[in-house]
Amino acid sequence: MLAPLERRLQNDPGIQPARRRAERPRFHAARCLCNITYRGSSQRAMDFNSSEWLNLVVRWIHVFAGILWIGQTYFFTWLDGTLTAAEEAGGKNHAPGRVWMVHSGGFYVVEKQRFAAALPRKLHWFRWEAAVTWISGMLLLVIVYYVGGALVDDRVADIQVGTGVAIGLGLFFVAWVVYDLLWQSPVGRSETVFAGVSYLLVVGVVFGLTRLLSTRAAYIHVGAMFGTLMTANVWLRILPAQRRMIADLEEGRQPDAALAARAKLRTKHNTYMVVPTVFIMVSNHYPVATYGNKYNWVVLSVLILAGWGAAKLLRSARG
Repeated sequence: MLAPLERRLQNDPGIQPARRRAERPRFHAARCLCNITYRGSSQRAMDFNSSEWLNLVVRWIHVFAGILWIGQTYFFTWLDGTLTAAEEAGGKNHAPGRVWMVHSGGFYVVEKQRFAAALPRKLHWFRWEAAVTWISGMLLLVIVYYVGGALVDDRVADIQVGTGVAIGLGLFFVAWVVYDLLWQSPVGRSETVFAGVSYLLVVGVVFGLTRLLSTRAAYIHVGAMFGTLMTANVWLRILPAQRRMIADLEEGRQPDAALAARAKLRTKHNTYMVVPTVFIMVSNHYPVATYGNKYNWVVLSVLILAGWGAAKLLRSARG
């Protein structure tokens, strides 16, 4: 049943190469399923079913944790911008900014203190959403790509799966080191220069990955790279700065304002990286327009830039 359809995909000159690449995985999946049913192997059918459920459950966790993380990040970004505007409106009085909100049948009053006069008994942290999102995302990367057979494509590059895994994991480590050092270098003193250099480096990564891994894997590894940078920002830069500020307060010292400024800037970076990351997650459902396109690296490079523009608009929004 499948053979005539596959021959048509291979031989019909009217079908674009990108579409053939997009359709081929569906026929391979259907063939595998037919083989399992035909052979009557209940063990293999059970393994296939277990793999599907594992993928589904981990993806469910990943998406839901990501919603919580992204929502909190943009909520606090909006809150900080609104409170800062309220402070500036207060003029020379230096009164703390205050925002009134209504939600879920109640009214909420939020006040911003740059440095708390006294620490409360209960201080709420926002950290596990980032950790769960990253861990579940890495598990999905292993399930779908590293052991699921979607990592390499001999039509792109003749490399082994182990080499592809090394490229992917090495990318995450090198990207963090380069990003962190670049931000702390003289380049990081200008947001415009830093953004320009970062974009050129990202385009280079996109181009390189689409020449080494399967194009679908290349796309998702760019998203995983952004996700790794965002998570590392939270756990290695933002949270440690906040802990040092709290320690200063507990010991009666004035917290270092530079720590707060650096943590805030890392959060700002995260709001820019998350928008193209979400696009990359969605792009898996549109292979012909994205990773299956002849100019796949150009498409992703342009949409990353568009995502940064969208993030700038979101950051400037005021309710």
